[in-house]
Amino acid sequence: MKVYKRILLVDNEPDFVESLRMTLAAKAHEVVTARNRTEAEQVMGSEHFDALALGTITPRGDAFAFHQWLKSNPNTKDLPLLVIDARPERRLLEGWRRDEGMQLEADDYVAKPVEPAMLVPRIERLLEEAAERIKVLVVDDHTVVREGIRAVLTLQRDIDVVGEAVDGRDGVEKTRQLMPDVVLMDIVMPVMSGLEATKQISKERPQSKVLILTQYDDKENQLTTKEAGAWGFIPKRAASAQLLDGIRSVFRGKAFDVAAAVA
Repeated sequence: MKVYKRILLVDNEPDFVESLRMTLAAKAHEVVTARNRTEAEQVMGSEHFDALALGTITPRGDAFAFHQWLKSNPNTKDLPLLVIDARPERRLLEGWRRDEGMQLEADDYVAKPVEPAMLVPRIERLLEEAAERIKVLVVDDHTVVREGIRAVLTLQRDIDVVGEAVDGRDGVEKTRQLMPDVVLMDIVMPVMSGLEATKQISKERPQSKVLILTQYDDKENQLTTKEAGAWGFIPKRAASAQLLDGIRSVFRGKAFDVAAAVA
């Protein structure tokens, strides 16, 4: 059975909004609407959505301001976004300025006039792509290590690095804020160790699966991190060969084979 998704539609044309809402409802999706920037920020700040369709609102510039607000918020910056620009004759009142368009970070873009039925497959494609991406948080006290891991992961179409943390306590806080699917965790860090952070994350948010990535790869550490709730253990010396397999494995709910990682 298809699971419905919640979509926020921000637009000031009542007929267009109602037509798109009914079309998406026929596909088992729920649409919440907002007529302006203020309403959009209020509802987005208090409810969860799976995608956003940002249409025309006045005054001109408010759509861009809302876009910037979204991208500055760690809870919404990666939300699948479809921008629906104004009709040519309405561009000076509701459309995006050239400088705003240069800063646009959207997953898809269309311009009115457009039939709502034509938007449904585009929105569903964004939902499917977002569901397939693995959100990863990197927790390590060494900047060079974090940058190296990010460089590798950003090349993968199915993986998004949603954030970085500099110690265990920061890792716990970022997990609460960013809700990653997988947390790559070092063991030895200041302020709070990766072991204690793993315990807290496993208790508070078991949906975020911790994968240990450390240079301390003795058997005792492997056993200790497993008892703390980690889903896998990868020695840094084997990271280049095992990292991607480990992330994808724990994301699917399968503990990563420690023996394979060490081999």
